[in-house]
Amino acid sequence: MKINKVKTFWINLPVKDVKKSKEFFNNLGFQETENQPKNNEYAGFYLDENKTVLMLFPEERFAHFAGNPISDTSKGTEAYLNLDAPTKEYVDEFAEMVKNAGGTVYAEPSEVDGWMYVMGFIDLDGHRWGMLHMDMSKMPHTPA
Repeated sequence: MKINKVKTFWINLPVKDVKKSKEFFNNLGFQETENQPKNNEYAGFYLDENKTVLMLFPEERFAHFAGNPISDTSKGTEAYLNLDAPTKEYVDEFAEMVKNAGGTVYAEPSEVDGWMYVMGFIDLDGHRWGMLHMDMSKMPHTPA
């Protein structure tokens, strides 16, 4: 059996304006990582209890280390980032936080399949995110 030796998982995203994006994610209640630079050359946030890191880089710098041009988020979606919510109420509250922070909720909170409560939003740079609460006690089980 192979054992995964990965210490942490980081998500890196290109942004047009690090300062504005940093404010957006602060307004959503995410905790900044330690040692933030004063000059906004990048920003980092913890996304969850496991301290999954979200790093925000200026588009030019991101394109340099990614070795590829930046995707046009108005024409396509390269990745869909999903957040697990503790309650349905938190999904509702988070949708309001997104709107108040300047983001766009493109899928209002709603129940799906009787056991998931979901919503979708777009950050300041067009990256698509989802948030859902799953009631595992209502999840349909497939017979073995």
